[in-house]
Order: sequence, then structure tokens, then C-alpha cells
Amino acid sequence: MISEKSAKVLIGGKVYTLSGYEEEEYLQKVANYINAKLDEFAAIDGYKRIPADMKATLLELNIADDYFKAKTLIESLEADLEIRDKEIYDLKHDLISAQLKVESMEETLKKLESENKELILNKTRLEASLADALLGSDSF
Repeated sequence: MISEKSAKVLIGGKVYTLSGYEEEEYLQKVANYINAKLDEFAAIDGYKRIPADMKATLLELNIADDYFKAKTLIESLEADLEIRDKEIYDLKHDLISAQLKVESMEETLKKLESENKELILNKTRLEASLADALLGSDSF
């Protein structure tokens, strides 16, 4: 069973204890993301004069924006992956079809080569018989 873990993290200059099923490294990564967002806003002129509840709302909206952009990107990448998977499937199908055609043509080639050898042999026999018949008729 997965056990709950906790980690102390620093967010906005305050220490918080986060609990969850994730590793401490992940929880620190989340805290770093929040701190980066707070730093982004702190760099904006006039941000310090905005009331705390408005700051929190702006942070929430910005994080939600990042989430939906990432979600849209993932959906787009998954759609691209699905298209590429279908293209790979189609290419594999085409490759198998081509391999089957090559095998069939190789069999046909072997048969034709065998028939050609037989025809050459028959031609040689007929030429020999004709030569014998012509030589035999000359001796009378």
C-alpha cells in the first residue's frame, strides 16, 4: 500500500508542510513552481499595491491558464501521436503487402525459370532431332 508522505517546503517566504502520496522531490518541485509564479508577479509594476485576495486570484488564474494550455498541448500531441500511429500501421500493412507480392513474384520467377530451362532443353532436343533428320535424309 502506498503511504502518505510529507515534506516541508518554502513558498513565498513561509514554511509549509505538504502531505500527499508523492515523493518529497515532487512536492519541492511544486513549491518551486509556485515560487516562480510569485516571482513573476512580484516583478510587475504595481503588483505590491494590489490587495492580497486579488494577488491570490491572479496567481490562481495564472496557474489555471498554465494548466489549460498544458492540457491543450497534451491533447494536441496525443492527436498527433494517434495520427502517426495510424500512419505507422498503414505503412506496416503496405510493407507486408509488398513482401507478399515479392514472395509471389519470386515464386513466379522460379516457375518461369524452370519452364524456360525445360523449353531450352526441348528446343535443343528438337534441334538435334532436326539435325539428325536432315543428316539422315541427305545420305539417301
